[in-house]
Amino acid sequence: MLSRTEVKNLVIRWQEDGHKVVFTNGCFDILHRGHVEYLEAAKEAGDKLIIGLNSDNSVRKLKGSTRPFQNEQDRRAILTALSCVDAVVVFDEDTPAKLIAELLPDVLIKGGDYDKDEIVGRDTILANGGEIIIIPFVEGVSTSNIISRILSRKALD
Repeated sequence: MLSRTEVKNLVIRWQEDGHKVVFTNGCFDILHRGHVEYLEAAKEAGDKLIIGLNSDNSVRKLKGSTRPFQNEQDRRAILTALSCVDAVVVFDEDTPAKLIAELLPDVLIKGGDYDKDEIVGRDTILANGGEIIIIPFVEGVSTSNIISRILSRKALD
């Protein structure tokens, strides 16, 4: 697993080499088609894609005590295996604001359920000449939907 310092050094090197660095973040608890399409679209916005991954503790704070279903090491390994992902860094805070300020990527990407004005790290990125992009969701595909389907089928057993 790459540390924050190691990822920051990658960002500096990539930017010095003229690469456009893209950042997004999330829990990515049960990776599904919507996540993959979102990450592929995020990668298309630049040259290098970094994912800020919520730690297990951070996911519990956001999603409740029954989450995550997969631990951060497994989630990181799965994300790292995707060809569109160049680096994954875990953060323990409630939001990625501090991580974004440390890394200073060129582009900050979020999914379609966010309004540009409410995106964490927006002001930092814009103040450094970067851009904010919102990528639409794949309709009907979400971790919550998958969990609901599993639970409803289990209830029928």
